[in-house]
Amino acid sequence: MPGYHIPVLASESVELLDVRPGGTYADLTFGGGGHSGLILQRLGPGGRLFAFDQDPDAAANAPHDGRLGFIAGNFRFMRGLLRERGVESLDGVLADLGVSSHHFDTPHRGFSFRFDAPLDMRMNPQGKLTAATVLNSYPEERLGRIFAEYGELERSYRLAGIIARSREQKPFESIGELTAAVEPLVPKQARTKYLSKLFQALRIEVNGEIEALKMALEQSLKMLVPGGRLVVISYHSLEDRLVKNFMRSGNFEGEIEKDFYGRAVSPWKLLTRKSVVPSREEIESNPRARSARLRAAEKI
Repeated sequence: MPGYHIPVLASESVELLDVRPGGTYADLTFGGGGHSGLILQRLGPGGRLFAFDQDPDAAANAPHDGRLGFIAGNFRFMRGLLRERGVESLDGVLADLGVSSHHFDTPHRGFSFRFDAPLDMRMNPQGKLTAATVLNSYPEERLGRIFAEYGELERSYRLAGIIARSREQKPFESIGELTAAVEPLVPKQARTKYLSKLFQALRIEVNGEIEALKMALEQSLKMLVPGGRLVVISYHSLEDRLVKNFMRSGNFEGEIEKDFYGRAVSPWKLLTRKSVVPSREEIESNPRARSARLRAAEKI
């Protein structure tokens, strides 16, 4: 679908995936199909690509290609969904964790504070939890933790208090009601940055993004063959830290195990010692790429 989403770090990520013509691969975040399209270009007639997306809007972007299997589901269930299709192992896994431009630019989905729309933020429209539910029903202390951990917002508990008092007068329904309520805390010189962090925190909670990422990383390690590659593009420090630790050590704490002789033991060989970031030219043509961080590792 034209304009659905511009793939970030596209050539760099697919290059690191090292696609083999006859291999089997998974694109965990199909979106507009940009990364998948580049993988398909490198696959031969015997290769296979399985593309995941829980948003039904993305299905319209899937090309008619016999090598591609589109899976309408959350990548947190990748191993089970692939096993249902007779796939027990993979040669490579790619995940672009960012929210698609389609989500940000579709007002009624509620992902952007640029529009006054319902407080939704569900990537899967069939999901039960919405941003309005979080704001109206979560205890004040839990809201404070979410804003601090997922949004890395200062004075997060004061923010939670303002929201708790406001919802007593009237439950939140729209984005405009939320931005009006928190306006006293929003820095005038950094309004966009502050609201972006607030909306990020709500979106992560609504969609269970951190737990889904952990599950996908663990399942990728189990499904990749030796020499198989994991390539992940993340967009905020919480995600990037989890990916970095997991690729470094095989666990989310980054704790390196050692063998009997004191040598470091890890299931991965790092392919990117430092994260790969977009070029100045890419950021100029696609400003939403500016926070992207790419990491890759090969299973030992």
